[in-house]
Amino acid sequence: MTKTASTFIAKSTIKAADLSHRRKINFNIGKYNAVVPQGKQQFADLLAAREMAKNIKYKAIENLDNYLLEFEKNITARGAKVIWANDGNDALEAIGKICKEKNCKTLVKSKSMVTEEIHLNQYLEANGIESVETDLGEYIQQLDGEAPYHIVTPAMHKSKEDVAKLFAEKLGTPSNLTPTELTLVARKNLRQKYVDAEVGVTGANFILADIGGIAVTENEGNGRLSCAIPKTHIVVVGIEKVLPSINDLALFWPLLATFGTGQQVTVYNTIISGPRQTNETDGPDEMYVILLDNGRTNLLANPTSREALYCIRCGACLNACPVYKNIGGHSYDTTYSGPIGSVITPHLSGMNDYKHLSYASSLCGNCTEVCPMKINLHELLLDNRHEAVQQGNSTLMERISWKVWKTASLNRAMMNMGNGTLKNKVVNTIFKAWTKNHSNLDFSSKTFNEIWKDKVAAKKDTQKD
Repeated sequence: MTKTASTFIAKSTIKAADLSHRRKINFNIGKYNAVVPQGKQQFADLLAAREMAKNIKYKAIENLDNYLLEFEKNITARGAKVIWANDGNDALEAIGKICKEKNCKTLVKSKSMVTEEIHLNQYLEANGIESVETDLGEYIQQLDGEAPYHIVTPAMHKSKEDVAKLFAEKLGTPSNLTPTELTLVARKNLRQKYVDAEVGVTGANFILADIGGIAVTENEGNGRLSCAIPKTHIVVVGIEKVLPSINDLALFWPLLATFGTGQQVTVYNTIISGPRQTNETDGPDEMYVILLDNGRTNLLANPTSREALYCIRCGACLNACPVYKNIGGHSYDTTYSGPIGSVITPHLSGMNDYKHLSYASSLCGNCTEVCPMKINLHELLLDNRHEAVQQGNSTLMERISWKVWKTASLNRAMMNMGNGTLKNKVVNTIFKAWTKNHSNLDFSSKTFNEIWKDKVAAKKDTQKD
């Protein structure tokens, strides 16, 4: 068993028994479940809208190379610089070089899970640069020294009392502040950071090929401040975020808002297509867009798993997943948790190290049911399991066990052997992986096949009589 698998099992075992954690998650996801149906009412035909969105992303991913080049051509024409990063190290080196050129001491960051993926904060700290998270949830997590817990709501696992206690410990505020007062404290602390920062970093919800722009959707305004006030704006975005046209936002922004937070549309929706132009008064002097691969082409090369690149990071599958709701986001020990994280992480970070995530599912299909892009998530988890075996990422004992099981399953005589006591003893004493987390299996003294034969024989005897 790899270290990552052992860590996952240890963390999930502890968290699954944490009733306080479960209460907080159920409360917060309950609030989400209450508002999402209201957001869905804006669609006259939600199923058709989801199907249309999936078709658009299919077109974008199948022609990804052309759309990315179109995006680069159009945004560089307005003065932005595009940097292609093969992996996280390439992206970090590019950001480090830009920060060094700008003599950056403080950097503000907003709306970017992909920077968590490449561990940007740690890199900047190691180079003497203060990196400040400006999203309220991310700011809370940074104060607590924790990674984001959820794709959309980073501090979902914390109650308002937890946040008040954290602020009291880290910022010296009274320990009984209300959520409104806590928000005002964060705003006061962050406002000056925007002014002081030499560089602002954001992600992008979508890349718009036809106009050469990036689209950012948010509820706090921190994204706009991060990209507009500092003199240098760096966008770090995965190559899969491309959309063919600006017109596609009329569908994708409401879908993302509804399935992400239950809103009809989020509060701030921004399109940025370059640095400040000569006839403009606001905006950065320079803009860089880092297009990050970091394993995404592994997904692209797989005809089946490629579908996972349609994801718009709404987090709906996390909120629907019974496993996620019991073990929480940190147990996965990855940037992207929940069903979508379990699907893409083995391809982004290595099948051998993360194949265990594909088993962290009940395969109930609820994740597929709620996905706005209609990604067949539970089927992709099965495909990951198959691919792991095909690549040889399974133990000798595992392969022998399944070989024996397959041989027995295809042989009726063997299936009828050792019913009752013998089967119970073999399964419950030898296969300890099952009984470790489940009650003992109790096989009947006869298989259905044998019971049926007895019934047919008895019927014939009756007819003879």
